[in-house]
Amino acid sequence: MAELWQLFKENISFVGISAGIVVALWLCAWIAERYLPQRHTVSPTRRITITAVCGAIAAMLHILDFAIPFLAPTFYKLDFSEVPVMLCGFYLGPSAAIACEGLKIILKLLFKGTSTAFVGDFANFVVGCSFALPAIIIYHLRKTKGFAMLGLGVGTLSMTVFGTAFNAIYLIPKFAQLYGISLETIIAMGNAIWSGVSDLTSFVILCVAPLNLLKGIVVSALTMLLYKRVASPLFGVHK
Repeated sequence: MAELWQLFKENISFVGISAGIVVALWLCAWIAERYLPQRHTVSPTRRITITAVCGAIAAMLHILDFAIPFLAPTFYKLDFSEVPVMLCGFYLGPSAAIACEGLKIILKLLFKGTSTAFVGDFANFVVGCSFALPAIIIYHLRKTKGFAMLGLGVGTLSMTVFGTAFNAIYLIPKFAQLYGISLETIIAMGNAIWSGVSDLTSFVILCVAPLNLLKGIVVSALTMLLYKRVASPLFGVHK
């Protein structure tokens, strides 16, 4: 018990910052919805059901994440769990997408646990939201194919830029601290893949940014391909 309390005290700043960022993201989504055009009107029960179904599918896809060792160190994993999050958000709005992202992480932790001292799980949530929020908000301004493509493009750019900067400024140093590994070791892992990696900045530019860009492109393509084809028969969202 004493060891657990000591661990909690050592990580209290991480817990506090994580909670603050989660609240800030939800507030951004809530405020955006106040100014967006009228969304689909669904009952609270149906809203919860759609969010829960999408969150469960997203958790399954998150559990099936995989490394791309020729692109980034193996503790970075690629998954396409943002696809059901986008299906949910395109129909119900940004706050539902935030809830779906959160449910995804909770279910993943319950079934698989964490291998990154929770930093990777927090990163997946925040970076996923940095993609989903701008894409969904832009789409809801005018629900056309053009605005969907514009939103997904802006979301991909946002995730690439924000995810790269957030990794350099906060996530990688915190991962090194909580996981008990030095920054030099992490940089050396990047250098083994890309010879141009010599410091934290070059690490995130050469390893993290391409991974986020690849994820954004694939998720965007799948969202455009699947939204009307899959969302309608599965969730009845166009009835």
